[in-house]
Amino acid sequence: MLDIAEELRQWVEEGRDFAVATVVAVSGSAPRGPGAALAVDGEGTALGSVSGGCVEGAVYDLCVQALQDRRTVLERFGYSDEDAFAVGLTCGGVIDVLVTPVGAEAPADVVVRSALTAAARGEPAAIATIARGPAHLLGRAVLVRPDGGYEGGLGGHPELDRTAAAVARAMLDTGRTGTADLSQDGSHCPGGVTLFVESDVPPPRMIVFGAIDFAAALVRAGKFLGYHVTVCDARPVFATRARFPEADDIVVDWPHRYLQRTATDRRTVLCVLTHDAKFDVPLLKTALRMPVAFVGAMGSRRTHEDRNRRLREAGVSDQELARLRSPIGLDLGARTPEETALSIAAEIVAARRGGTGVPLTGSRTPIHRAEGGRDTVAAA
Repeated sequence: MLDIAEELRQWVEEGRDFAVATVVAVSGSAPRGPGAALAVDGEGTALGSVSGGCVEGAVYDLCVQALQDRRTVLERFGYSDEDAFAVGLTCGGVIDVLVTPVGAEAPADVVVRSALTAAARGEPAAIATIARGPAHLLGRAVLVRPDGGYEGGLGGHPELDRTAAAVARAMLDTGRTGTADLSQDGSHCPGGVTLFVESDVPPPRMIVFGAIDFAAALVRAGKFLGYHVTVCDARPVFATRARFPEADDIVVDWPHRYLQRTATDRRTVLCVLTHDAKFDVPLLKTALRMPVAFVGAMGSRRTHEDRNRRLREAGVSDQELARLRSPIGLDLGARTPEETALSIAAEIVAARRGGTGVPLTGSRTPIHRAEGGRDTVAAA
C-alpha cells in the first residue's frame, strides 16, 4: 500500500472513501511482491496494481465489494490447471491479497491515514496489519515509528499490540516487508495471528566514486532503479552539476574520507569507477569492512590483479576481498558508457535479488524469486 502512498494521501485529503488491496504473501512465481497494492474509490477509479494484470479484474471487484460491506477480507489467487486464463496467476504462483476499506467507519482508518501521511512525507514508518486471525480482528493495524512509538491497536489484548509493535520495529530497522506469525501464547489471541508488516524507509543509496563519463550513465541507471545517487570525486573540475544533472548529491572530497563520514546501511551500493590506485586502495580498504550491500570496482583484469595485490599489502584479508565484485558488471559485451552502466546495474539487481545473470531461455531457475530483504519472519 505504501508504494502508492502519495496518491492515496491525495484521496484522503479529498475526502474519498476507498478500498485498498495489498499483496501480503507470495508463493512460487508471481509478478509483484508483498506490498504491491491496488486501490479503488467510491467512483470506481483504480490506482496501482497487485499482479501486473493477471488478477486485476477480480481484485477490483473485491475492492468494490469491500467498500459496500465495510469489511476486510483476505483472498488467495493461484494458477488453475483447468483454465490458465480464468481468474488466476498464469505464471504459476499464488498470492494472498488483503482488501481493507478506508473510511470513517473502518476500524483501521486512522492508522492507515497516518501511515499514508508518513510515507508521503518520506518519514520512516511501518504498518503492521492482521492478515490472518479471528475475523473480527482482520485488518486491524498499528503504525510503528523508528523511535519505538506506535499508534492504533489490533483490537485484542494490550500485549498483542506491544508484541506487534516490537516485531514491526525490528523489520523497520532493516527496511523489510513481509509476514510475522505470532504464536497463540505470545500473541494473547486464541489460535495466534499473522501480521503483515509493510516498512517504508528512504530510498537505498548508490554512491558512485569517480566523475567519469561512465559514471554519468550509471547515475541515470541508478535513478531509474530507485536509488538516491551520490557522485564523489576529489577533482572539482570533474565533479560538477553540469556533468551530473541527475545526481541527487555531488561531493568533492577524497573518496575514502567521504565514505568514512557519510551514512550507509545494509542496502547501500558502492560503485568504484576511479580505477586509480591512489583513490581505489584507501577507498576499498574502507568499503570492504563496512556492512553495505554491494562493493564493485571498475578496471581491466590486469588492473584488478594489481589492485588486489595492493589491497593485500594494505592489510585487507582474503575474506574481505571476497566481497569485492571486480571487474564490476555482468558480461554483456558492453562498449559504450550506457551499455556498461546497464551491465553494472544488472549485476547490482542480480546481487540484490539472488539472480544468476544467465539467460532465462533454456534456464530452469525460477523467474520470480523470494525478494531479498522481504522475509517471512516468526515471532515467539
